[in-house]
Amino acid sequence: MQGAFTENDLSHVVSADKAHVWHHLFQHKALETADPRIIVEGKGTRVWDQHGKEYLDAVSGGVWTVNVGYGRESIAKAVSDQLVKLCYFAGVAGSIPGALFSEKLISKMPGMTRAYLSSSGSEANEKVFKMVRQISHKKYDGKKYKILYRDRDYHGSTLGAMSATGQEQRVAQYGPFAPGFVKVPHCMEYRKDQLGLENLSGEEFGRACADQIEEVILREGPETVGLLCLEPITAGGGVIEPPVGYWDRVQEICKKYDILLHIDEVVCGVGRTGEWFGYQHFGIKPDFVTMAKGVASGYAAIACTVTTEEIFNIFKDDTSDPMGYFRDISTFGGCTAGPAAALENIRIIEDENLLENVRTMGDRMNASFKAMMEKHAVIGDVRGKGLFQGVELVKDRDTKEPVDEADAQKVVAECGAMGVIIGITNRSIPGFNNTLCFSPALISTAEEIDLICETVDKALSKVFG
Repeated sequence: MQGAFTENDLSHVVSADKAHVWHHLFQHKALETADPRIIVEGKGTRVWDQHGKEYLDAVSGGVWTVNVGYGRESIAKAVSDQLVKLCYFAGVAGSIPGALFSEKLISKMPGMTRAYLSSSGSEANEKVFKMVRQISHKKYDGKKYKILYRDRDYHGSTLGAMSATGQEQRVAQYGPFAPGFVKVPHCMEYRKDQLGLENLSGEEFGRACADQIEEVILREGPETVGLLCLEPITAGGGVIEPPVGYWDRVQEICKKYDILLHIDEVVCGVGRTGEWFGYQHFGIKPDFVTMAKGVASGYAAIACTVTTEEIFNIFKDDTSDPMGYFRDISTFGGCTAGPAAALENIRIIEDENLLENVRTMGDRMNASFKAMMEKHAVIGDVRGKGLFQGVELVKDRDTKEPVDEADAQKVVAECGAMGVIIGITNRSIPGFNNTLCFSPALISTAEEIDLICETVDKALSKVFG
């Protein structure tokens, strides 16, 4: 058939892509004189493009998603078997994989009891915002409706989620946004001068960062604030791990002012940091936890909004009120492929002891990057947890002036030319898209971690000398 796809000739696929596909996060002007990159196949931690070039994928599908690696036949089979049996029924009813996955998921989250399934991280976060707004009406006469979010955090690309996103470039030109969303300061110790806390460090700094959240609450009026929404470790805003003392103080503040705590685990969740969830490193007791990306490692679309029984019971306390329950639906939350894939994803992480591997390989990667600082003055800071690492590049370590974004992008390009795909903060913070990002699959070996680091070393030498 004319124009038919064959494995040996992808010219028609490339032409079709150029003519019809609108890529994500991409300036298409470049494709007027060049071809798009088509990723054809993946196996383990490697992917191949249309030219047969092999890459070590150090960002798990480009956006920290393919946690257990490519080519997992057992997940594909679980999905295939389930689709033949039952592909879909709306979430008003249950399904076998939905029930079994929810049970398994909750077993990894002490204190949480209920999972609401949907299809994307943005959607999962929107559910929380809707729940909080409804709780405000049910318990506080609609007054406790404000939602606090943190500078540099990201919570999604829908209008509601962008209303809670602390990345100026992500949200620029897309407003006006939903009312009632209020930003609190970031907690990045490397940039503590931006917070006016340059004289503090350690736990004293961490608690002072949280105190700045309390200042916002008092300014807005505690009786109007219903939710604090935070990433456990900020992802696209620069891979920022909160300092010691921060989370303890955050929980004190939430309890003091009767404010619900929402932890967005869309990036950190399901093993990325070496625990099932990032918040579990810090002793946090959240009211809501959201997740997506690594839940099924990209083998099917699924996201979850997980709550406590206390939250769940608020929506069934008055059966005489026809408006009292959570009046929401996620069409594709009824797909059975997602929970079927997610259930097998969890089994793989358990059986292959991948959480331990993440801790070991994460320490190896972090130590390698820190050792690299002796050679490359351009490395200003190395931070992260598990296989979730960031390397911030600066012109001068004393002033901490960021490198030019174009130069940081050159490092990414040089790594790609050498066969390693790495990430970078992208259209996030004006002037601060200078942090290299790393999130290789949880199955990564010592040899693969070393190859990633060696490639970055060579790229930094080539770009900065």
